[in-house]
Amino acid sequence: MTAVIIRVSEARVRPERFDAFRDWIVAMVRDWPDRYPGMIDHEVLLAPPTSLLYVSRWRGEKDLVDYAGENWRDEPITLPGEEEYLTAPLEVRHFTVAPLT
Repeated sequence: MTAVIIRVSEARVRPERFDAFRDWIVAMVRDWPDRYPGMIDHEVLLAPPTSLLYVSRWRGEKDLVDYAGENWRDEPITLPGEEEYLTAPLEVRHFTVAPLT
């Protein structure tokens, strides 16, 4: 069985734009589980005033390739216009879950 892959994109946000970015990103990604069948679920995590994480869980590598392309491990998905909210480029990391038993 393929392990679930957790993809974490971190945005460093301009403090004065944090609330606007939160609202904008939530609106942009709301329907992504319907658009990307390999996505199990997703959430937006907030650490005001400067950090926002977009966390998505994927069934496997093929699904991530379909979503983000062959360079999914290293290249974040960027949305048009997001740079106006950010102080640095997005960072992306991937995790799998270690069994506790």
